[in-house]
Amino acid sequence: MNSGATPFDELDRKIITALMANARTSFAEIGTSVGLSATAVKRRVDRLRETGVITGFTATVKPSALGWRTEAYVEVYCEGAAPPRRLAEVVRNHPEITAAMTVTGGADALLHVRARDVEHFEEVLERIRVEPFIRKTISVMVLSHLIPESPEAGASQPAPSDAADVR
Repeated sequence: MNSGATPFDELDRKIITALMANARTSFAEIGTSVGLSATAVKRRVDRLRETGVITGFTATVKPSALGWRTEAYVEVYCEGAAPPRRLAEVVRNHPEITAAMTVTGGADALLHVRARDVEHFEEVLERIRVEPFIRKTISVMVLSHLIPESPEAGASQPAPSDAADVR
């Protein structure tokens, strides 16, 4: 990613807004709505990708269609100060963890976990808890999404092929 300041104007914002609403919108359609040619839109999108403003294009999939029927957020509390790099290594070993971040407050990290069912979630939780520096976890199960079109309500990756074999 380019570390210098990236020129970013109102047309770029409109293009990004259109792509966020529907990444399959053609450059010609976007151009019509923002007052540019398709070629000019493509040049801007290419620049936004090169500078790291646009990081990729994904499909949003209904998690239950992929077998993810259970969802939870897990607060992770560590012994001492667990470095974020170490936490990142741990969460990469669990394909059911779809997002992870360090946080302020009492917990050291917050994990977004998707699983087939409650039993599978419990297995994932036990695998997380065996890490020697994890002191405790607190889980909150998601019952429903109040904003169903939010990124958290969808999935950007399919259920791992080995998720069914994790027993």
